[in-house]
Amino acid sequence: MRLILTLLSLCVALTAGAQEKTAKKKAGGYPPVIEGTRSETYRKAGETELKVWIFDSRQKMTEKPLPAILFFFGGGWTGGSPTQFEPQSRHLANRGMVAIVADYRVKTRQNAKPADCVSDAKACVRWVRANAARLGIDPQRIAVAGGSAGGHLAASTATLPGLDTAQDDKSVSCLPDALVLYNPGTVMAPFPGLDLKGFGAGLDKDKFGCEPEEISPLHHVKKGAPPTIIFHGKADTTVPYATVEKFTEVMKAAGNRCELIGYEGQPHGFFNKAKFAETLAATDAFLVSLGYLPAK
Repeated sequence: MRLILTLLSLCVALTAGAQEKTAKKKAGGYPPVIEGTRSETYRKAGETELKVWIFDSRQKMTEKPLPAILFFFGGGWTGGSPTQFEPQSRHLANRGMVAIVADYRVKTRQNAKPADCVSDAKACVRWVRANAARLGIDPQRIAVAGGSAGGHLAASTATLPGLDTAQDDKSVSCLPDALVLYNPGTVMAPFPGLDLKGFGAGLDKDKFGCEPEEISPLHHVKKGAPPTIIFHGKADTTVPYATVEKFTEVMKAAGNRCELIGYEGQPHGFFNKAKFAETLAATDAFLVSLGYLPAK
């Protein structure tokens, strides 16, 4: 497996590096302009139109719908840009998936609380599934991904039972079919055997917009959660490694597939920096294992 991942890393490194630089150049603007995509509004929240940007390498729709992956950006629920996962999206779209990056409300732009962010994320997954036929997507093969706070949102769509709005069509499932998490926040409230520190620690109902346990994925893990892969730096002080170790442990104990890949000496956000090509190659391999991508 290590040899395969090394070869995959070499394959994606050249193209991914160029794509990463392009994305970083565009990351400053909001709302972003992402070349080669089409954007649609998935939700209106007050005066805000929340959009998705769709990467689809097909020249025309095929008879067979494609698997999709939906990315949520990081930024501590405070800021950030949908362009964060543009490089990964371009790679996966070129490999044969429909890739989507999503906007959601944050504190600096809409004075949103984390509960609002979760509500948007769940609504976005529902929108993708409800529009799957029109978008040429297989509604039973929708992976949800994200980094840091975006990783928390991705994990939340798979675990949290609440934080919907009265307008949400709950007949459409927001449960992903797979999770790809990059240094995600998974624990927002005290948990037995875990010393809660860093991301989410010490926040209360007023800060979260709900009770801490309501927004903590670890507290809601149960059997039937989607297959999951987690990439995390062992030197991460923003989201301590121990939190994802506990999440992985609880996921496995519930009978779920959950793979944790730890990176020695790597801090928070490493996946878009030092280990970009390596984590992208491992993401590719995980999706191949699910049958979402063809083997290289």
